[in-house]
Amino acid sequence: MTRSENAIAGREPFATLRVGTHRISLLIDGAQTYAAMIAALAEATWVICLETYIFREDEIGRGFAEVLIDRALRGVQVNLLLDAWGTSLSSPFLGRLEECGVRAHFFNPIRFHGPLGRVLSRLRRRNHSKVLLIDGVIGFVGGQNIGREYAGSEHGGGNWRDTHTRIEGPAVKELTYFFSRRWARAGGQELRDAPATAGGRRPDPHVKAITSDLRRSRRAILRAYVAALRTAQRRLFITNAYFLPPGLVLRALCRAARRGVDVRIILAGSTDVLPILLAARHVYGRLLAAGVRLYEWQGRILHAKTATVDGFWSTVGSANLDFQSLRRSREVNIVISSEDFAAQMERLFLEDVASCEEVTMEAWQRRSLSERIVSWIAFWFREWL
Repeated sequence: MTRSENAIAGREPFATLRVGTHRISLLIDGAQTYAAMIAALAEATWVICLETYIFREDEIGRGFAEVLIDRALRGVQVNLLLDAWGTSLSSPFLGRLEECGVRAHFFNPIRFHGPLGRVLSRLRRRNHSKVLLIDGVIGFVGGQNIGREYAGSEHGGGNWRDTHTRIEGPAVKELTYFFSRRWARAGGQELRDAPATAGGRRPDPHVKAITSDLRRSRRAILRAYVAALRTAQRRLFITNAYFLPPGLVLRALCRAARRGVDVRIILAGSTDVLPILLAARHVYGRLLAAGVRLYEWQGRILHAKTATVDGFWSTVGSANLDFQSLRRSREVNIVISSEDFAAQMERLFLEDVASCEEVTMEAWQRRSLSERIVSWIAFWFREWL
């Protein structure tokens, strides 16, 4: 086994179960997610569609590249969609992929010409989706990019805490349609079996893919969250790495707690984007006063974006509860309506709480003056973070 392959080897899924006409695996961290993705890629026979915000040129990225190249050389159509801001690959690395038949495109390339407002608007419109589709029958959706930081510490990785899903069922058609739209917008050529219209998708009320990519559903993920928060009656568990919710979400959380819902949120205690963490702490007081219980993840970096409500409604995806994800970036989430799946999500949440430190009102009020000032400043620039 090569060093790249060894860095990707991992464990069995956290849980695998049937939901309606779907089979879904809940995958935790890079160890489980990368192992499942590589195994599925190695079995691809017709078409692969992979999009990610970050694709590192490290052991993990090279491991994925080796499998993509192998499939392309065997006649599989391999389509790779990368974000131009999040991913930077060297010319030799990208050139080898393309020479071996991998069709690679970058979403929204960085351009600095034109009025400043237009330049800034382009810079902030990113493809933050993390989706892998194989032969139109297997799909992966969640929060994990492709890079060493997500790999297990036993393989020299950062062991970031993240959540992903492996899906078989009609939702894969929906995900393929979403990918085909972004692929065409990036200049990609025709996909094998890509549906031309929405009519090619077969809905299942138990599992639904939602995106902020389509004009008519630009705020679909935001609306799904708000609807779930407003209708919550018993318990509401959220894990979100970059938590800086717009007022609509913040008010819905506070109102849920005030009407007696058990609202608990796991947030980042350490982060790779410090301004967001500082800005998020500015709103802790409002949430705590409403009765929301807050937990900050300790140790390794938290990157997951999940929620589960009333033991039935759950979501896993790429969307953070911040302005960038909910109003600007292209995101994809899966919404699952299932008591069995929600039970696994709640079990995972409660296990994660053991790695957290609860934030109390007393502790929050003891913040230093300098921390209060910095958090206040970061909060007022929240729409630019």
